[in-house]
Amino acid sequence: MGRGKIEIKKIEKSSSRQVTFSKRRNGLLKKAKELAILCDAEVGLIIFSSTSKLHHFASSSMKSVIERYNKYREEYHHQLLDPASELKFWEKEVASLRQQLNDLQEYHRQLMGEELSGLSIKDLGNLENQLEMSLKSVRMRKGHHIHKENLELQKKLDLICQENTELQRKVDGNGTAEANEGSKSSTHSYGFNNGYDELQAPVVDLRLTQPQQLPDADTSYRNLRLF
Repeated sequence: MGRGKIEIKKIEKSSSRQVTFSKRRNGLLKKAKELAILCDAEVGLIIFSSTSKLHHFASSSMKSVIERYNKYREEYHHQLLDPASELKFWEKEVASLRQQLNDLQEYHRQLMGEELSGLSIKDLGNLENQLEMSLKSVRMRKGHHIHKENLELQKKLDLICQENTELQRKVDGNGTAEANEGSKSSTHSYGFNNGYDELQAPVVDLRLTQPQQLPDADTSYRNLRLF
């Protein structure tokens, strides 16, 4: 993910301010050194921290850079006082900018593999190194974008899987409910129930057999006396 913009104002927390100063100071010194090497420029950088600690970089020597700056400032101030000198100064600036533009266009063509016949082995080596650095930066950037896209696709895939799981649960739940309903309907169609409402046992006519009467005791005694 890209870094968000921060508000450009003084950092109140001292520890955070010191960390930010250290990081940005190192980045500024690195850029100054790269500018001096890549463009053959004379660069002088002076930094004083909030604790008055000095940090500096000079492509040649800080003294020569400062002397050149002072000389240029005096000439520039003098030229501004004279209209003719001012005109010459701006003409010189335009010519310098036009030359820089031509140099940049030529360098761009060389990066595209054109107009390489006039370059020395050293120039070709420097151009090769620059292309390798640019290619490495492009690959890192491309890898970052691919990784970011993979994370987004993974999130979408997880969401789809979750939705499919929820749908499958609903389908399984509906199938179970329909199966239970069908079982109840089948039971009613065959008339099975716990109360035996529809099954009637056959009616049996039970009649008690009358016991055979025994002879009366007195009658038996009288019959015996007759003999």
